[in-house]
Amino acid sequence: MIKQKSAIAVVSGVAMLILVGPNALAQQGNQLFPQASEKSQTSSQKHSARPKQTIKPAQKHTSKQDLASRAAMAQATNPGIAKKPHQLVLQVNSNEPAMMNLALNNATNVAQYYRDLGEPVSIEVVTFGPGLHMLREDTSPVKPRIEVLAMSNPEISFKACGNTQDNMRKAENKDINLIAQATVVKSGVVRVMELQEQGWSYVKP
Repeated sequence: MIKQKSAIAVVSGVAMLILVGPNALAQQGNQLFPQASEKSQTSSQKHSARPKQTIKPAQKHTSKQDLASRAAMAQATNPGIAKKPHQLVLQVNSNEPAMMNLALNNATNVAQYYRDLGEPVSIEVVTFGPGLHMLREDTSPVKPRIEVLAMSNPEISFKACGNTQDNMRKAENKDINLIAQATVVKSGVVRVMELQEQGWSYVKP
């Protein structure tokens, strides 16, 4: 009989716990540990009282491409900034047509390259020694090509060595006439040297 009463009491207690729910347990816990409850409430109030931190967006790093684009736009919007001209001297001291044509090929390609970029360029073809035949009116194997080239490429000029011209005049006992596109300089070698001293790039075919 006593056992039956105990079992009934246990079942009744469990039923009460289910009906009352976790809120009653929480209240009982607060009653048993009042200090812990007060601390938790105070902590939650402190957290809620703290101002919210604003997360700043990450700064974007400027890429090399962006810098190049800005420089190009600055160049376009400020025409007062002049680009440094490219300068090339080509030496011809051979009477071989292949060498003469090679020099003309190089001059044409360089002129076209910088024309496409919109950058200034100056090119001089300097002849001396046997290479003077390139600019002689009577012996030049590339005369027709130079005439056409000069009309479409004003940045290319042709220089003839005056010392070589004098020596040929003496050797052949006649005037050595040059094509219309040629300009005489005192010495072809000195001309090449002086242009290099001024910072011109030098190429020999």
